[in-house]
Parts: sequence; structure tokens; C-alpha cells
Amino acid sequence: QVQLVESGGGLVQPGGSLRLSCAASGFTLRGYAIGWFRQAPGKEEREAVSCVSFTGGEIYYADSVKGRFTISRDNAKNMVYLQMTGLKPEDTAVYFCAAGQYTGSYYYYEGIYDSWGQGTQVTVSS
Repeated sequence: QVQLVESGGGLVQPGGSLRLSCAASGFTLRGYAIGWFRQAPGKEEREAVSCVSFTGGEIYYADSVKGRFTISRDNAKNMVYLQMTGLKPEDTAVYFCAAGQYTGSYYYYEGIYDSWGQGTQVTVSS
């Protein structure tokens, strides 16, 4: 059974840091495009935060998180991480991990992902 489980969310003050983790089971992440998406309160659409191509050679970051967030993957542990620093109130959202068997260039498009985690809440507030 293909499963992605996120953890590491929580309440943090502005300027703080969190590291989100995503554990994959039932399949190996090697050869998959992987990504972190978020859905802010009151918004219907999910936003791509950071994604990695299936080779691992290309990485996408949303402009709003460049220089603050870092995505990484550990194929040996079948894990994906999102290190978030300099958190802002506008980063408040439910964060989702996703994986997709996609080998093209548009790995940052939500539609190419077919496996999703249940999400973890990140709240940035003083």
C-alpha cells in the first residue's frame, strides 16, 4: 500500500524554524518526483512550495520561500524533508508531501503527483 506520512508541523513564532518530514512506505522514492505543497487557510488551491525532479537534479522553490526553505531527500531512508527557517505568518498552512512517477520538466505542477500525504499543520504566530 502506497503511503506518505508527514510529521513535524506545529506552532512556531515568526522568525522560527521547523523541519517537516515525510515518510514513504509501500514504494521507493527513488525515481519519483517529490514535492511539498501547502494550502493556506481559506484558500481552495494548494501552492507548490518546493519540488525535486525524479533525478534529483532539478529543484524548484516558490519565490516566497527561496532562501528560507530547503528540500532534501534521503533515498536510503525513503524520506523527504523540508527545512523551514525565517518563518513568517504567511507561511501558515497545511503542508502536504507528494510523490509522482513523472520524468518530465514540469515536476512542480500539482497535477503530476498521484500520491499524497494527509498533511501537517504549520502555524506561525506570536
